[in-house]
Amino acid sequence: MMDVTKYKPGYYPAPENQYRWVKKDHIEAAPAWCSVDLRDGNQSLIVPMSLEEKLEFYQLLLDIGFKEIEVGFPAASETEYEFLRTIIDKNMIPQDVTVQVLTQCRDHIIRKTFEAVKGAPRAVIHFYNSTSVAQREQVFKKGKEEIKQIAVEGAKLVKQLSQEYEGNFLFEYSPESFTGTEPEYAVEVCNAVLDVMQPTPDRPMIINLPVTVEMSLPHVYANQIEWCSDHLKYRDSVILSTHPHNDRGTGVACAELAVLAGAQRVECCLFGNGERTGNVDAITMAMNMYSHGVDPHLDFGNMPHICEVYERCTRMHVYERQPYAGSLVFAAFSGSHQDAIAKGMNWREEKQLHEWTVPYLPIDPEDVSRAYEADVIRINSQSGKGGIGYLLEKTYGYNLPPKMREHLGYAVKSVSDHKHKDLSTSEVREVFEENYLNKTFPLNVLEAHFIQKKGIYAVATFSQNGGPGEEWSAAGNGRLDAISNAIKAHTGYDFTLIEYSEHSLDSGSSSRAMSYVGLKWSNGAVTWGAGSDTDIITAGIKALVSAINNKK
Repeated sequence: MMDVTKYKPGYYPAPENQYRWVKKDHIEAAPAWCSVDLRDGNQSLIVPMSLEEKLEFYQLLLDIGFKEIEVGFPAASETEYEFLRTIIDKNMIPQDVTVQVLTQCRDHIIRKTFEAVKGAPRAVIHFYNSTSVAQREQVFKKGKEEIKQIAVEGAKLVKQLSQEYEGNFLFEYSPESFTGTEPEYAVEVCNAVLDVMQPTPDRPMIINLPVTVEMSLPHVYANQIEWCSDHLKYRDSVILSTHPHNDRGTGVACAELAVLAGAQRVECCLFGNGERTGNVDAITMAMNMYSHGVDPHLDFGNMPHICEVYERCTRMHVYERQPYAGSLVFAAFSGSHQDAIAKGMNWREEKQLHEWTVPYLPIDPEDVSRAYEADVIRINSQSGKGGIGYLLEKTYGYNLPPKMREHLGYAVKSVSDHKHKDLSTSEVREVFEENYLNKTFPLNVLEAHFIQKKGIYAVATFSQNGGPGEEWSAAGNGRLDAISNAIKAHTGYDFTLIEYSEHSLDSGSSSRAMSYVGLKWSNGAVTWGAGSDTDIITAGIKALVSAINNKK
């Protein structure tokens, strides 16, 4: 049974709330991104990645454009150590990429970390110790001064070894469990570390204030970041970083507000992979910026490939509703949504607009290699005429009259309803062609000839129910009207032509023509037909006959 009395807020608000960040309505420039997929993300997998999988994933991160990659905790396992040595020894680290390694503030772990990273062209040594009230009291059973001294001693050893080992080293310190730490104390510990490291504008140090566990609303974290940013020493020599987790489901919001509040760097994972509910999702945050016209300096243009590599290497699944990446995030099943999207797409094409303003789609799906036909307009029993007509027009060139689209919509939804599944674009085309196009039973026109005589006089050969051809003739004010009158005269059918339209289906001298006919019968029923032929007159006759053959 749930017992709310067990819980109370475990965070510590900033001493002063200045709220400068609130006045900003969007992120103006991309932060520095550091992927922690190969460390934080990897350690969170049920089956951690093998060396080969880590190498493939590492290449994916490079292809996306990450310039900082935390490659592991090399003192933690042989695979971690071997992976780091492999990319160093085989010169797999590009000159503009910095690798990062993680170590606790413990003597033997720090030493093994330096042993693992020696020879790297450029590496961040990321050292940390936990500073929260809960960790101090329950885990370490130490006071504030003792915990701070752990950080200081770790900083001293890191600085000493950086001078003894081969390599180009930068440094990062994290007061782990920052969100459960008093901000004043977190700054006190960070400043003590900075006093040891003595960063300069030319050799800045990263101070990372992680959301190790989400405990508060995102704006509380933003206030903590802003306050700490104002009270850190050597501020012009500090890169303020954030590492949000997602325990409350607001990891992206925490990261975005932290950047507004002064954070210059974000540690993140693809698809938010990480401990418990995960880390901040690099894709969502970067694409949110992209949708506001801000270049994130990360390339997610081939999202299907990124999803495929991620799922194969991590054995995790990209949720269908995962922002920007899930298989259904651009999908519109609702008829009203489909209609708005179709009209928005047509508006953009007619106006030749570069700016993206299509309803219901925050970005152009093609920007992440998603197809309109397969991913956007999804046809099921909830779909409408707008989406169905749009798919047929854009994919196959069929431009049905509006009322015919509505009639087809009911036919398509009936098929979807009975199959209990959504239909592919090709299946929608099949429904259209089977129900409306070039239907020749029970009535068929085998050939037709026309004479200009007080209007148009038609002589045509008809077949009924597959029988032998019969010659029928009649006059009319046009070719289609003459054929129509011949059919009425010999069959007794009573109908009125209420819709006729035509268009070219493709280009060139041998292009096919498409015609659409709507008929209203004496009992009020309306039937539709379509005809296709290289001759426009023949296409119109086929459409007329198809509409007649749809009479129940």
